[in-house]
Amino acid sequence: MTKRKGLGFYLRIYGKILTQDIKSKMSYRADFIISTIGMIFTNLAGFISFWILFRNFPSINGWGYYEMLFLYGFSLIALTPVQCLFDNNWSLRMYVYSGDFIKYCFRPINLFFYYQSEIFDIKGLGQLAFGIGTLVYSWAKLELDVTFLAIVKTIVFLFTASLVMIALQNAAAATCFWIQNSFFVLDLVLKFKDYAKYPITIFSPVFKFIFTFIIPIAFIAYYPSLVILRPDEIPILSWISPLIGMLFFFLSYKFWMFGATRYSGTGS
Repeated sequence: MTKRKGLGFYLRIYGKILTQDIKSKMSYRADFIISTIGMIFTNLAGFISFWILFRNFPSINGWGYYEMLFLYGFSLIALTPVQCLFDNNWSLRMYVYSGDFIKYCFRPINLFFYYQSEIFDIKGLGQLAFGIGTLVYSWAKLELDVTFLAIVKTIVFLFTASLVMIALQNAAAATCFWIQNSFFVLDLVLKFKDYAKYPITIFSPVFKFIFTFIIPIAFIAYYPSLVILRPDEIPILSWISPLIGMLFFFLSYKFWMFGATRYSGTGS
């Protein structure tokens, strides 16, 4: 009987894979530096767009400049794990269509873990640094309480919020097991994540419903950030957002594995 491998085993394996991948990437330092700078400037553009917008409007549907910056910083941090740890989802369709995905199917470790751990997108750390800086800056400007409980809540809600985007990308990428042109599904999901940095209250009722119950990007930043930003008026959806994140991740994992375990190795 094969002993079931635990979390410690996978963490050790991932640490070794991560070390080798980073060493490989750092051998091309110019590419790493340019990519990181590009990521920072991309996020800086979002920061500047808020500044320009709020020079003309003091608030947007009850949301002030620093609250919007808080939401923006929160979303950048929450989106970092999918950028760094699950970037290999973008290559999944090519492995599947070429038949090369079969090489992942015969290892004595979890198939999902093995495939996703192969790539670490280190330039996402630039996004993380910018997101933390934006969050801390807006936190100070809003004069929010800095307590142990507030910090713990922020970390927990950030972690579970990140699971939402990971889940959406996992599910979109896994459509390649059944759909030939699955890139468009993945690209559509990527475009939707740009709306995560906005409060859902600025959208029409139709999009509020879509972004809450169908494509739940409102759980990436809006609902979880309300726990910190507006503690006196926290909706029930904010409190259950950690459960939403974990549920969607679990379902996306099952969907991904459902397609992977039925992969024939013939490019379909």
